[in-house]
Amino acid sequence: MADVPLIVVSDNVSSERRITPSWTIGQLKTKLEPITGVPPSSQRLSLKTPGRESIPIESSDEDSTYLTNYPLSPYAELHVQDMRPPGARPNLTDTSGVEKYVMPEEEYAKKSDSVLAWKKTQKLGRFDPDAPSHEQAKIAAYAHEVKERGIAVGKRCRVGGDDARRGEIKYVGEVKEIPGSIGAWVGVQLDEPVGKNDGSIGGTRYWGEESAVKRGVFVRPERVDVGEFPVLDDLEDMEEI
Repeated sequence: MADVPLIVVSDNVSSERRITPSWTIGQLKTKLEPITGVPPSSQRLSLKTPGRESIPIESSDEDSTYLTNYPLSPYAELHVQDMRPPGARPNLTDTSGVEKYVMPEEEYAKKSDSVLAWKKTQKLGRFDPDAPSHEQAKIAAYAHEVKERGIAVGKRCRVGGDDARRGEIKYVGEVKEIPGSIGAWVGVQLDEPVGKNDGSIGGTRYWGEESAVKRGVFVRPERVDVGEFPVLDDLEDMEEI
């Protein structure tokens, strides 16, 4: 009989496998062990097809019971439950104890087929002889935006042109915790708890105190509009309904 593609599902895996209906349950369990990591004696199998209840795949004599006795349909889910106590199951997803190879920087620098070598050849990033001037230009551009937009700590504003995201400017300057960033950022404490942080980032606090309520965002100056943006009154909106 032709093989049937099934989705094998367990605690550690979910993948498509082709199952041969002429296998016995015992053969199937043996073949599932290297896929799921569950020994045959600890497997409890069930077949789940759309619109139907799960069908247990079990028998008192698994070495003589063939899969042709079960409604194998393409892309049905074959669930493999691990019946061992939790303490007896190996954690196959924990890689903390696996020794990892880290290539020394000086050895990596000698390679000719690496990304670093390609950047050197193309004179990109820090290998660009004009990189310092490019960075200074970006810093100057952000500073110009800050001045032109009248951005300053304590002023009211809105973020991203969204009239619902109003708040107060709490910080203007560099944020070294944002990878690869140079130039000015604007820290805004929003009126509503729809921010990304509580005024701190990467372990550095830029304003306020630690809070579970996230009302803070860091954005580039061009996304900040300074002006008379009072706190929105939800009650006014309700009166208009």
